[in-house]
Amino acid sequence: MKKLILTTLAIFAGLVFINAQEISKNAIGLRIGDSDGLGTEVSYQRALGGNNRLELDLGWRSGKGYDAFKLTGLYQWVWQLDGNFNWYAGAGGGIGSIGFDNDDNETFFFAAGDIGIEYNFNIPLMLSLDFRPELGFGDFRDDLDFDIALGIRYQF
Repeated sequence: MKKLILTTLAIFAGLVFINAQEISKNAIGLRIGDSDGLGTEVSYQRALGGNNRLELDLGWRSGKGYDAFKLTGLYQWVWQLDGNFNWYAGAGGGIGSIGFDNDDNETFFFAAGDIGIEYNFNIPLMLSLDFRPELGFGDFRDDLDFDIALGIRYQF
C-alpha cells in the first residue's frame, strides 16, 4: 500500500512539472497600440529564469508639429492559463522625450504597470494583448495614461 501511494504521488508530481510553463529565452517584435501615447513600439523580451522576464519597448512617432520617443522597461511574471495560453503581470517605468516645432521640448519619466494574455503558437510566433497604465511625471505628460496594445513577436 505504501508503494502504491508513493508511486501515485511521484506520477502526480511528474505530471505537475511536465505541465509547467516554459517561456521563450528571447522574443522580438512589435507592440501595436495607442492611447495618447506613442503608438507602435519595437519590443524585446528576455527570460530571466523560471517564469520571469524583462521587456524593453522603444516607441517613436513623428507627427504634424512634434517628434517623440519613449523607452519602457518592465519586469514581468508569467503564468500558464491553459495549453499555449499564458497570462502575465509586471511593473516598471521609463523615460521619454517630446519636441514641438515651436521649440518647446520636454523629457518626462513615468511609472507603468502591465497585465495581459498571450498565445504561443507551435511555430516561433507569439501574439499578446495587454493593458498598460502609465503615470507620467513632467509638464506635458503629467497624468494617468491607459495604453492597450497587440503584440506580435518572434521567439528564439
